[in-house]
Amino acid sequence: MGKPTGFLEIARHEHGYAPIAERITHFRDFVAPLAEPAVREQASRCMDCGIPYCHRGCPVHNIIPDWNDLVYRGNWREALEVLHSTNNFPEFTGRICPAPCEASCTLNFNDSPVTIKDIECAIIDRGWAEGWVQPQIAAHRTGKRVAVIGSGPAGLACAQQLARAGHAVVVFEKSDSIGGLLRYGIPDFKLETRFIDRRLAQMRAEGVEFRPNSDVGVDIPARALLVEFDAVVLAGGAEKPRDLNAPGRELRGIHFAMDFLSQQNRRVAGQKITAAEILANGKDVVVIGGGDTGSDCVGTSIRQSARSVTQLEIMPKPPVHENKLLTWPNWPLKLRTSSSHEEGCDRDWAVATKQFLGDNGQVRAIEIVRLEWHASNGRQTMVEVPGSEFEIKADLVLLAMGFVHPIHEGMLQDLGVTLDSRGNVAASTDDYQTSVNKIFTAGDMRRGQSLVVWAIREGRQCARAVDEYLMGSSELPV
Repeated sequence: MGKPTGFLEIARHEHGYAPIAERITHFRDFVAPLAEPAVREQASRCMDCGIPYCHRGCPVHNIIPDWNDLVYRGNWREALEVLHSTNNFPEFTGRICPAPCEASCTLNFNDSPVTIKDIECAIIDRGWAEGWVQPQIAAHRTGKRVAVIGSGPAGLACAQQLARAGHAVVVFEKSDSIGGLLRYGIPDFKLETRFIDRRLAQMRAEGVEFRPNSDVGVDIPARALLVEFDAVVLAGGAEKPRDLNAPGRELRGIHFAMDFLSQQNRRVAGQKITAAEILANGKDVVVIGGGDTGSDCVGTSIRQSARSVTQLEIMPKPPVHENKLLTWPNWPLKLRTSSSHEEGCDRDWAVATKQFLGDNGQVRAIEIVRLEWHASNGRQTMVEVPGSEFEIKADLVLLAMGFVHPIHEGMLQDLGVTLDSRGNVAASTDDYQTSVNKIFTAGDMRRGQSLVVWAIREGRQCARAVDEYLMGSSELPV
């Protein structure tokens, strides 16, 4: 694939960023993409490796070597067709996916994988700019109606595939705008909402109907949908946040990360904030949780002019470089520094919160203890280090420790679907059917908290399962 000797002659070169001092003054995208000649040059590095492990690393199984070769040769429109054959929304994954494909790239064995994510983003951006991305309207209508509950990446991917198969699809969203986590969970400086709105316009042209402000199980009786529709897809995500029940948790100034992030996204959109505002301006902010959501809280707090930002993680500090002989081509545990971390953030690992300290009902500090992790019977156990307690100042604490399972109250209880041992809606990847006839599920609501790219994959596969259920067979791709 690509230039036979490209990987030997050309070094890896990624996109750039706007200067930190400039980008922290706004919430817009600040990526400086590679110019077209540089993208083609990077695509030429894709080697004829025989076994493309990038396919294995990519949850949607993007046909990466093929579109790398097409970009190298300047066949951008054909590259777009290949990219769209496996991924409904490459402009999302090309911006916010952590790129497990690059970790699996054969060239990553030498720490210089192909810049797959940059090339993917360049293909779809070129496609939109050239007007190549057009609605794919079904030639025939089946007369079947499908309700998709939830408008995150899983719900949108499922809805688009089903509409293209000729079904009448209605997407129900409890928020006032469509997009789910894409719109209200990911900061605009990582994914501007104009990219979401552009896709929604395409989907409307393809026949998808969107119903925001429609909270199924609250505003709309869940079981009424089983009468109105031939199939129902549950794609509401895993929205139950993991809490930290330490003494002092009731103090003011301690909030879940998503409450903080969604408020800022609404401000950027010019919407009115109806709840009590959560702002980092002039405050010492502590983010508890070392994942992507925590990183998003860091970048948002910095843009809100926080006095200081500290991110805490209960796990030990990972190595800067992984041992390739032990990890490749799997996703490695290694130290990852995001653009938000680079903007100004203290990070600490292997620490646990003992209690929140406050004055007059407002949090002022956190008492923290250091941990040691020990391997025992194949499991890691943590032990507090005696005498290691210390305090860190905190006017605002953001809990970004992930999500445990979907919200059970309301829709899921009304429908009576079986849950698995982790509290997710039980369904297999063979047919995505729940324990209740006509009801399917996909994305984080089925698999638990995961990546956008996994949600897209499950949405696509669930659409095929629904199509087979309704029509007896399906020509939708898996």
